[in-house]
Amino acid sequence: MQQTRIENLNYKPVKTGKYVLYWMQAAQRAEYNHALEHSIDLANKLKVPVVVFFGITDSYPDANVRHYHFMLEGIRDANAALAKRGIKLVVKLQSPELAAPELAENACLVVTDTGHTHIQRNWRHYAANKIDCLLQQVETNLIVPIKEVSDKENFSAGTLRPRITKRLDEYLVKLRHKKPEYQSLQMKFDSIDITDIELILSRLDIDKSVKPVKKFKGGTTQAKKLLSAFIKHKLDDYPELRNDPCLDATSNMSPYLHFGQISPLYIALKVLDSESPGKEPYLEQLIVRRELAYNFVYYNRKYDTIDCLPPWARTTLNFHRRDRREYVYSLEQFENAQTHDPYWNAAQKEMVITAKMHGYMRMYWGKKILEWSASPKAGFDIALYLNNKYELDGRDPNGFAGVAWCFGKHDRAWGRRKVFGKIRYMNAAGLKRKFNPEEYIEKVNKLNTEKL
Repeated sequence: MQQTRIENLNYKPVKTGKYVLYWMQAAQRAEYNHALEHSIDLANKLKVPVVVFFGITDSYPDANVRHYHFMLEGIRDANAALAKRGIKLVVKLQSPELAAPELAENACLVVTDTGHTHIQRNWRHYAANKIDCLLQQVETNLIVPIKEVSDKENFSAGTLRPRITKRLDEYLVKLRHKKPEYQSLQMKFDSIDITDIELILSRLDIDKSVKPVKKFKGGTTQAKKLLSAFIKHKLDDYPELRNDPCLDATSNMSPYLHFGQISPLYIALKVLDSESPGKEPYLEQLIVRRELAYNFVYYNRKYDTIDCLPPWARTTLNFHRRDRREYVYSLEQFENAQTHDPYWNAAQKEMVITAKMHGYMRMYWGKKILEWSASPKAGFDIALYLNNKYELDGRDPNGFAGVAWCFGKHDRAWGRRKVFGKIRYMNAAGLKRKFNPEEYIEKVNKLNTEKL
C-alpha cells in the first residue's frame, strides 16, 4: 500500500495495549479497505488483534431513516465479513468522535479512514486531541489521495484530469488482503446487536418521514452483484445510453460509494479487466469527475453554500437576481412536485420514490430550480435540501458538486440570458433531443404502483 495514503492526525506515541483499533466510518466495508489492511499490518507487527469500531449518531446533518436503514444493512454485511476474518466489530449508539477515545484507552494506536465533509473532518480533529495514542487516517475512498493530485482547488475537470492521469499507474494497483495473526472475536465489549436493524432504528431520534426503499439494498455483497451485472450487461452501451433516463443503463454504484460500501479502486480494476469499449467513459466519471468533487469539498470550505461558486458565476447571478421569473415556486411546491413542468415533476417523484434520480435529469432538475426560485441563493438552498433529504447518495461530495454545477461550478460562462445570466441553460427541448421525455414520465408514473 502507498505510504502517501497514510496521514498522522496527532503525534502521540504508540502505547502498550490490547489491540489496534480501527475506527471505521467513511469506509464501511471489510474488503478493499486500505485503512483496515493497514490496521491488520500494524497489529500483526505489534502481536495484538484488530478491533473495529463503528459509531452511530442520530444527529448526522440531513440524514433520515432512509439513509440509516441503507447504512445499517451495509454495516451488518461488513460485520459478517469481518467475522470471517476473525475480527470483532463493536457498534455503539454514540457519536463516533466521543466513543472512539473511550475505546482507544486500551488500544496501542488508532487507525481511521479519511473523511472529507465538514462533520467528518471535525470528528477526526476532535478525536485526535482526545485520544492519548497515535491516530492515523488512511485514504481509501479515492483512487489518488487529494493532496497527491493538487495542493489547491481545481476549477474544472480539464485542469484535474492530467494531474490524476499521470498518477494512475502508481495507484491503480490491487490491494493485498492480509491475514490477522491474532483474532479478536472472543474479546468482550459493550456493543449493540447489528443484526436487528428495526430495533436500532427505533432507538434513534431521527426523521422517519422519508421511508427506506427496497430497490437498493445496502452492503458490499449487493454492490458487487450490481457491479458484476453492469459490467456484463450494460458497460458496452454505457457511452451511448447513459444519458437516457428511460433506460437502466448506469451502474447504480453511487449510493454504495457514498457509504463506502464498495471501493472505487475495486470498481476501477474490475472495469479495467473487461474488454468493453465503454470502460474509458465510465472511468472518466468514476475517477476524474468524482475526484474533482472531492477536491472541491476538501479545498472549498463553503462547498455547501452558494458562496462556493466561482467569482464569474456569483457576479452574473447577482446581476440577474431581480430578473422577473415566469414561475416562482416555494420549497413545499418543489418538494411535492407541484410545478407546471411534467418532466421536472417526474424527476422529483423519481427521487422521492426510488432514492435516486437519473444523472441527466438531476442536471435539468437543478437548472430549473435556479430558474423558478425567488433568488439564486433560495434556489441553491432548495436544491441542496431536496438532494440531501431524498437521495441515498446525498450529503456527499458528488452531491454538493452536482448542485453547485447547476449554478456554474466547474463550468464556463455561456451566452447571457434572463435569470441565468451567463450560467449554462437547459430546457425541455433539450430533453427531447436526448430521449423521449414522455416515456420517462410513464416510467416514473409506473413506479407509484410498484412496491419499492
